[in-house]
Amino acid sequence: MSIEANNKVLEARNVNKYFTIPVSFHVLKDISLCIERGEFVSIMGKSGCGKSTLLYVLSTMDTDYTGELYIAGEKMTGKSGEELAAVRNSEIGFIFQFHYLLPEFTVLQNVMLPGLKLGRKSADEVRHDALEKLRLLDIGEQADKLASRISGGQKQRVAIARALINQPDIIMADEPTGNLDSKNSENVFNILRQLSHEQHLSLLVVTHDHDFAEKTDRIIIMEDGRIVG
Repeated sequence: MSIEANNKVLEARNVNKYFTIPVSFHVLKDISLCIERGEFVSIMGKSGCGKSTLLYVLSTMDTDYTGELYIAGEKMTGKSGEELAAVRNSEIGFIFQFHYLLPEFTVLQNVMLPGLKLGRKSADEVRHDALEKLRLLDIGEQADKLASRISGGQKQRVAIARALINQPDIIMADEPTGNLDSKNSENVFNILRQLSHEQHLSLLVVTHDHDFAEKTDRIIIMEDGRIVG
């Protein structure tokens, strides 16, 4: 049976990774996992257990590993840097703890950037899509403000809108609520849950927030470079 037939958006098979500087260290140990379409999954574990390293491998940003990685049924392992960059821009949306908005650009311009880079649509079409995403996240009225002029909670919503602009198969997030207060953390969770349910979007989130993780569909627990639960 093919990966597509199994409805797997992401699959890792026997992934191992070593750091060699300053000394050899086995950081990811025989990791195998899969994420189904529409599934909302969190990864938890103590600092240093390999969570963020795993996310960078799964997102194709780190290619220095052994094993196999598949996204939307297509094998990523062995692809060129240019091919992987194209996959990241079209198939994967990213949300980070630090939103990485360009402060001198407007909210709308920040959201449009990945769409303009992908080049599948005209600038007018990308602008229309970006405005729709901002309205979806209840910040449409902030579109023309400079990114430096909005609140922290609003910035993270803009980052989510930017992650959605190219209609990815999966959203990957590294501590997306790490810099937010409890109210804004809950808002971000509710937005992600809504996206999972209504748009059948897959989400993979690294978090230290137990309350956040317990409300996701499934928790992957890591310890000392391994998946233990």
